[in-house]
Amino acid sequence: MLKTRRRLHALLASLCLTCLLPATPASAADAWPSRPLTLVVPYPAGGVADQLARALGNALSQRLGQPVLVDNRAGANGNLGAAWVARQQPADGYTMVLGSVSNLAINPHLYTSMGYDPLQDLQPVTLTHTMPNVLVAGPQTPYKNVADLVAAAKAKPGAIAFGSAGNGNTMHLTGVQFENAADVRLLHVPYKGGPPALQDVMGGQIPLMFHNLPAVVTMHKAGKVRVLAVADTKRSLLLPDVPTFAELGYPGVVTNVWNGVLVRHGTPAPIVARLNKEMVAILQSPGFRKPLEDQGYEVLSSTPQQFTDLLKKDTAAMAGLVRQAGLTMQ
Repeated sequence: MLKTRRRLHALLASLCLTCLLPATPASAADAWPSRPLTLVVPYPAGGVADQLARALGNALSQRLGQPVLVDNRAGANGNLGAAWVARQQPADGYTMVLGSVSNLAINPHLYTSMGYDPLQDLQPVTLTHTMPNVLVAGPQTPYKNVADLVAAAKAKPGAIAFGSAGNGNTMHLTGVQFENAADVRLLHVPYKGGPPALQDVMGGQIPLMFHNLPAVVTMHKAGKVRVLAVADTKRSLLLPDVPTFAELGYPGVVTNVWNGVLVRHGTPAPIVARLNKEMVAILQSPGFRKPLEDQGYEVLSSTPQQFTDLLKKDTAAMAGLVRQAGLTMQ
C-alpha cells in the first residue's frame, strides 16, 4: 500500500510539473489567433489591391474566427506601409502586408533607403493574384488605337502626357517599355495612386495612362475610357477586342503585376503555415475566385517558398529595367 501511495504521489507531481512547463510552438500556434488581425495595404483605398485585400480579409476572418482589419498606409510607392510591418510590428502573425512586385522587387533599385529590406525583413506567406497592365486613353482623345498614338508621339516628341500611380511603379515602367519599343517619347505625370490618375483620364485632364486591367474593365465596356492594348502575352478574356502589344509589333511590352501576403520575418513557422493553409483554401475556392476573375484578376496561390523564389528572381530581373529607365528616388 505504501509503495502504491508513493507511485501515486510521484505521478501527481509529474503532472503538476508538466502543467507548469511553457507552451510548445505547436500548442502556441493552436491557440493563435486570439485577437483581431490587421492586413496592411500600402496603397490608397479604392484601388485594385485594396479591393482584393478587403475580399481576402473578410474570407480569412470567417476561417480564423477573428476580425481582419484592412489598414491603408499609402506613401513612397508602397514603402511606408511595408516598412511599418517589417520594422515596427511584432513578428507574431497578427499584422500582415499585401506586397507587390512594385514595392518589393522594383523599389530596392529605386530608393537609396526604403526603411526596410524586403528579402531580409519580410516572410512571404502566399501569392494572391496577378494582373497585366494596359494602355488607357480618354474617350475624348483622338487615339482610337496604338498606331494613332505612335504617329502623334513621333510628330510631337515629349508632348503627350501619360499618368501612372507614381514614379517607378509598374504603370510607369510599362510606359517606359512602350516608349523604348515604339521609339517614342511621352511625358510622364506621376500621381499618388491609380484612382486619381484614372479620374483625370476620364475627365480629360490627361489623355493617357497605364493601369492595372481590373481597374478599367468596367470603364472600357461603359465607354468611359478606351483600352488600346494589353501588356501581356495573351489577350484578356474580358476584353477580347483589345490586342496585346506583341500583336501590334511591340513584343517587349509585357508587365504582369503579382501581389502576395507577407508577415514580419521571424514569425513562428507554425503561424506562417496556418496563414498559408487558410489563405490558399480561400484563394482556390471558386466562390472567392469568380467575382474577382470577372473583374480581370488572375487569382493565384503558392507556398511560402515559391513566393520567396519569385521575389528573389524578380528583384534581380528588375535591376536592368530600372537602370534602362534612368530612375532614382531619394
